[in-house]
Amino acid sequence: MKTLATLEPLTTRLLEIRRIQSAAAVLSWDQETYMPAGGGAARAEQIATLEGLAHQQLVSTELEALLTAWIDPSTGQAAESWDEPSRSLLRETWRDFSRAKKLPSDFVIRLSRECSLAQQAWVSAREESRFAKFLPSLKTILGLKREEAEYLGYRDSPYDALLDTYEPGTTIAQLTPLFAQLRERLVPLLQRVQTSRVTIDDRCLRQSFDQAKQVEFGRLVLTAMGYDFERGRLDLSAHPFTTSFHPTDVRVTTRVFERDLPSCLFSCIHEGGHGLYDQGLDPRYYGSPLGESVSLGFHESQSRLWENCVGRSRAFWHCFYPMLQHTFPQQLADVPLDRFYAAINRASPSLIRVEADELTYNLHIMLRVEIEQALIEGRAQPDDLPALWNEKMRSYLGIVPERDADGVLQDVHWSMGAFGYFPTYTLGNLYSVQFFEQAQQELPQLDEDMRAGHLLPLRRWLEQKIHRWGRMFTPDHLARRVTGGGVNPEPFLRYLDAKYTELYRL
Repeated sequence: MKTLATLEPLTTRLLEIRRIQSAAAVLSWDQETYMPAGGGAARAEQIATLEGLAHQQLVSTELEALLTAWIDPSTGQAAESWDEPSRSLLRETWRDFSRAKKLPSDFVIRLSRECSLAQQAWVSAREESRFAKFLPSLKTILGLKREEAEYLGYRDSPYDALLDTYEPGTTIAQLTPLFAQLRERLVPLLQRVQTSRVTIDDRCLRQSFDQAKQVEFGRLVLTAMGYDFERGRLDLSAHPFTTSFHPTDVRVTTRVFERDLPSCLFSCIHEGGHGLYDQGLDPRYYGSPLGESVSLGFHESQSRLWENCVGRSRAFWHCFYPMLQHTFPQQLADVPLDRFYAAINRASPSLIRVEADELTYNLHIMLRVEIEQALIEGRAQPDDLPALWNEKMRSYLGIVPERDADGVLQDVHWSMGAFGYFPTYTLGNLYSVQFFEQAQQELPQLDEDMRAGHLLPLRRWLEQKIHRWGRMFTPDHLARRVTGGGVNPEPFLRYLDAKYTELYRL
């Protein structure tokens, strides 16, 4: 039986590539957190140079020779004589190589440079709430992403080529009926909530809360979740995100508003879920696909599981609410737990995706997927985006943003060139409930542990079941290993129905 030791010439090269990519990621993280505004142009060139170098090494004839010596290029599979980790590493490396080989290095450098510049343009445009300021950058990025889809190739829609980057093997044809099924159940449930006689008052969350204390409470919760601050840090950014350079260096960010307590609190928990995944990857495999997350749908399942299944549960707040009251006694001392619990779970159409409730969140995703698919397929143009966005907000959620910053400019993804990313949020929502229900079955004391503030048993379960495997298995295979089945909307829909039926006495 051949083992990973035989692949050392390959893994050594992959490690060198990953170190270059990690260096580029450090520069990107700094760009979003501490870089002075004047450094933008130079930073774009620095990142583009590193990304181009990594791409050139990945598609080199030397690496191709190593791969083709060990796998069948027609299938991308290694012989059965290899052990399972080796077969997985070769399969996933061939996938990465094959996709990268289709992209010219000068194109990769140009795309990286323009995305870096576009992110900076987006930050400025969002601050001014002026879409026109971002429009030239968006047109450039969109043109490049359409070009990328043509390089990569596709059978039905160019959007599939980009979606496959984030959720391997998934197509928009597969997602369309899934989204329709969710829409058919979510819209009537939302209507029942809106016509309920129960009114939930969330004004207790909109008082003046010291921003530094908000961040410190976020750190407290992250620590309880098992996020290791010896291997990570918490900073501020315009749009919360997580980035990883190695399992020993995983960084999360949040944003904080004085009169919006949930924003900082739940973005800390959400990004902490991402951070735990990256810290839970096996460092022995760093540099290879076995040291990377299996898909962004899975990654998002971890953040949504912690944010919603844990962070919006009564069991969690049984322990942490007294601590929050102690942190903000003037604002919360007279607010009972039940009222606070109802407030953080209040369902109401809102403008901002990252602050949307669980019931309406997927509607935000659907309208974005429809828009970006239309952009990539040429059925919509960037100039029309504000009007198109507002039209879909009215159709899906019954509200229309008054400012671009609360509408078409609220997400960072298109400036990053991350077309095809949004569907993974809905997949993550579905997976999150499936995984949490499985954890409850296998950890009978889970609810009791959460009530006591003991979150590490859940963190260890997730690490053993999901994190440590990296890309050893395909997303569908790993989901079946964990839950016995593939992605399934029913557990998620049951979860929402039960929660909101109780809250709104439906």
